[in-house]
Amino acid sequence: MTQFETITECPKCGGKELGRGKHSGYAVMVPAHKMSFGSEVEYILCTDCGFIIESYVKKPEKFKGTL
Repeated sequence: MTQFETITECPKCGGKELGRGKHSGYAVMVPAHKMSFGSEVEYILCTDCGFIIESYVKKPEKFKGTL
């Protein structure tokens, strides 16, 4: 995904070693007031201090029409 490529350093500690992670098990984001299985959430985080820099749902189209 291109949004991850623009981040080069942690805004909290300045660390340059970043990683990608996701919740496991049933930890998914689900749309409000809509029947759906939802979407996994992915994160970009600093591997030095653990700060979560950005988070994204993998399937944003599941949230259309929820506002």
